[in-house]
Order: sequence, then structure tokens, then C-alpha cells
Amino acid sequence: MKRVLRGIVILLSLFCIPLLLYNLGLILFGTLRAILCLLIVMFGFIPVLFRYTYPLQRTVIFLNFVKWPRIEDLKNPDKLGLTATRNFYITTDDDITLGMWHVLPSSLVNDSVNASNAFYEEMLGHGEPIIVYMHGNSGSRGSAHRLELYTLLRNLNYHVIAFDYRSYGDSSPDSPSEMGVVADGKYVYKWVQERAKKSPLYVWGHSLGTGVSSHALSLLTQEGMNADGLILESPFNNLRDELKEHPFSKLYRQLPWFEYFFVDPVGENKLLFETDKHLGVIKAPVLILHAEDDMVIPFRLGKRLYNTALQIRPKDAGPLEFVPFDKKHKLGHKFICRYPDLPQIVARFVEQKKLD
Repeated sequence: MKRVLRGIVILLSLFCIPLLLYNLGLILFGTLRAILCLLIVMFGFIPVLFRYTYPLQRTVIFLNFVKWPRIEDLKNPDKLGLTATRNFYITTDDDITLGMWHVLPSSLVNDSVNASNAFYEEMLGHGEPIIVYMHGNSGSRGSAHRLELYTLLRNLNYHVIAFDYRSYGDSSPDSPSEMGVVADGKYVYKWVQERAKKSPLYVWGHSLGTGVSSHALSLLTQEGMNADGLILESPFNNLRDELKEHPFSKLYRQLPWFEYFFVDPVGENKLLFETDKHLGVIKAPVLILHAEDDMVIPFRLGKRLYNTALQIRPKDAGPLEFVPFDKKHKLGHKFICRYPDLPQIVARFVEQKKLD
């Protein structure tokens, strides 16, 4: 009986083992084929698609498809916790409609009950400092971390003018470009300046907005208009370097064709955002704020921008200051506004203009 069973086992083994090996081979072949297809897509198709598709480049850089908060909330900043704030719209020379907020300084909040549009515009010339805020990519003027900053600036008794570039928030849906969003920034600055009279006027740019604000102010400087100061929060020195250093590029940056497929195209399509060039034109005082644990725009790019600016700033330019934030504070890319001493840092920067 044992011999019969042993024979059956041997016969089954002779039949099953080849079948098992065959199926295992099919599985391995299928897996290898899937891996090969994935590698072709990741390191072949995606680089080629990015290089030759300008709309994709534009989408990756601007992230303007991220629509939050909802547009209807932008029309009612009270719903987002921002009282004494006017929502309004202006139309630029390019026929672009821009959604805007005017956040009143704390000393004027009580006067805003049932206030007219004319009241808000008149108050821009009341004497309190005005901050024109140019936000980064994705979201809108109503994004949560931006609301935190507006509140901080309001409590410092500053006006805040926040707006959405074309294609953001409830502004005109025209496709963005560097010169397009810079034109929007210039127009807003001029609109505010016409109403500011003798009120100090500052520009605050965050992330991609540092590239927008510095480019806009460099052009305005060449037209004879100088801001009282420029604040750059979490800046990069230029977009080429930012693309090389961004965490998402880590998978590709070691490849020999990385720059050809991912970096060179943005330059060819005039998406440069060369803050390290524009600061060589701007004469206004500049304050750079950067957290060491910024995972979106590495700290070293902000430091590199500062070192370059030291070399290229005009001799008659205002002071240049770099303020780092230790990684132990865990402020990252968006939350420098939560640093306890930031109000004092900003107030000192604004007050120096009064002392000059």
C-alpha cells in the first residue's frame, strides 16, 4: 500500500510541478511586463509629455485647478471668519476681472458697520500701512493659512488687499502665464497706490507669489513707482532651481536628461520667475522669511536668493534682511504666520521706513 501511495505522489509531482512552474512563469512574466510598462510610462512617456505640452507645464506650476474655498464663500468673507472685509472686483486693462478683498485694520473695524464701498476706498488713504498680498499657487485668497496671515496683519493695524490672479478663485478663467499674473499684480498695485495717498504701501508675496511680486515690482520700479517695502515669504531664487530642488523631482533629477525634459521647457515657455534677477532692480527694502523645515521650497533656495541679492542690489537700495525660522518650530511652507514673534519682526520692518 505504501508503494502505491508513493507512486501516486510521484505521478502527481511529475504532473503538478511543471504546471506550477508554468503558471509561476506566467505570473513572473506578467509582473515583469507590468513593471516594464510602468518604467516606460514614468521615465519615457511622462518626460516627453511634460516637455512638449505647455498646458501641462502651466498646470503643474500654477495648480490653479485647485478651487477651494468655494467661490460662493469668497463673496462672503464673513462666512470664513473674516469680518469688516469688503469683497469686490476690478477689471484690468487686459479685460481681466480680479476678485479682491479689502481687510480693514483693527482700528477701523468698528467703523465698518454698514460701510459703503466708498468708505473702504477712502480709508486706504487714512494713513495706516497697506499690505498688497500676492498668494502662491493653488487655492485662492480665502485659503485657511492666508486667512491667518490677514488676521495677524489686521491686528498690527494694517490694511490688507488680497486678490486672486486670473484663473484663481472667482477671477476671470483665462489661462495663467508668468506675464499674465505679473500684469494682474501690477494693476492691483497701481489701483491701490492711486487711493493710498500718503499711506505706506508694502507688497507681501508667498511661495510662487514671491516670483510674481518681485517681477511686478521690478517693472513698476522701472516705471518710476517704488513700494515702501517688499516681504518675501518662503521664496525661491528662480523657477529653474526650484524645479531641480522640489521633492517631486527627486525621482527624476538623477537622470541625465532631467534638465532637457523638465527644466529647459519652462524657460523656453517664459515661465522663469527670476526673483534673483528682479531684486537687482528693486530699490525698496526687502525682508525675506524662510523656515528651515520648508519641504516645498527648500530653505537653501531662500538663502541663495539672499546671498545673490546682497551682490546685485542697487547701491541706493533699501535694507535687505533675511530671517530664518528654526525647524524646531515646525512652521513648514505655509505657517510662518504662526511664529509668536512674527508680528514684532514685521512691525520692525515697517517702522524702519518711518525712521528713515
